[in-house]
Amino acid sequence: MSTLTLRPPRHQADPRAVSWWTVQSLLLAVPLAAAAVAAFWFFSGRPLWLGLVVAAFVLICLVLALVAPRAYYRVQRWEITDDAVYTRQGWVTHTWRVAPMSRIQTVDTARGPVQRLFGLADVTVTTASAAGHIKIEALDHELAARLAERLTAITQATPGDAT
Repeated sequence: MSTLTLRPPRHQADPRAVSWWTVQSLLLAVPLAAAAVAAFWFFSGRPLWLGLVVAAFVLICLVLALVAPRAYYRVQRWEITDDAVYTRQGWVTHTWRVAPMSRIQTVDTARGPVQRLFGLADVTVTTASAAGHIKIEALDHELAARLAERLTAITQATPGDAT
C-alpha cells in the first residue's frame, strides 16, 4: 500500500470560474441592493442617515460580488491521485477533504444553466463518510467528464467495498 503525502493540491478551478462566480454573485447582489434602495425610497421618509446606510449596503454588496469570486479562485484547490481525491478551500479556515479511492461510492458531474454558458461543470465524489461528499467545482466540462471516467476506473480497480 502506498503512503499518501498530504501537500497542497496542485490544480485550481478553470479560470472561467471567476466569471461564472461573479455572475452568480451579481444575480444575488443586484436584486438585494435594488430591494434595499426601493425600500428606502418607497417605505421611509428618506432621512439622510438611512440613505447613507443603504448606499453603504449597496456598495458592500457590489464589492463583495466582484471581489469574492477572485479571492475564492485563489484559495480553492483540488487533486486526484491513484490513491485519493483531495481538495482544499477556505479563506480564513482552510478545509482539507481527503477521500481514499477505496471509500468512494459514486462520482457525479453537474452543470447548471449558468455553468453551461461558461462551459463548466462540477464533479461530486460521494464517500462512505459522515462528513459528506467532496465537490470539485468549476472545471472545464470536458475535463470534468474525463475525471469522472478516471475516478470510476480507479475505484473499480481498487479493492474494498466503500463502506
